[in-house]
Amino acid sequence: MDTSPSDTGWRQAHLGHWLALALQRFDARVLQLMARNDRVPLALSNLAARGSLTASHIHITRHLALQGSRLTELAQRAGVSKQAMGKLVDQCAAWGLVQRQDDPQDARARRVLFTPTGLAWLQAFEEAVTQAEAELRAAVGSEVATVIAIGLEAYAA
Repeated sequence: MDTSPSDTGWRQAHLGHWLALALQRFDARVLQLMARNDRVPLALSNLAARGSLTASHIHITRHLALQGSRLTELAQRAGVSKQAMGKLVDQCAAWGLVQRQDDPQDARARRVLFTPTGLAWLQAFEEAVTQAEAELRAAVGSEVATVIAIGLEAYAA
């Protein structure tokens, strides 16, 4: 008996596939815009332009609380392992985006915080996301973009 699916095209034509591709395109555009932002420090702009900064690094930008976060919290919010997030934090610390400080509420713990450079990066991220969203709205139309946003928000909740 043949148990193989007769049509495998569905693997590249389902909603999850399109969501993943859309997120990849959106994140790539955000990094491209950030690479061109004059407020992003030149070294970081060069890293973004060369592709050294990736969507993985955006996880920190998206999920790090302004008052700082413990590594475990940051990893959980980003949906990655503590070890993977630790490597990302190490890279971002080497680039001057974040720093680790003792947690005032728990002497055994450390918090990850944005540096002043990291806060400038965060501002550039906000500007890039705003522009990328505007470009998406222009590409698909404002009404469709609104429906997409409402639908995704409801689905993610």
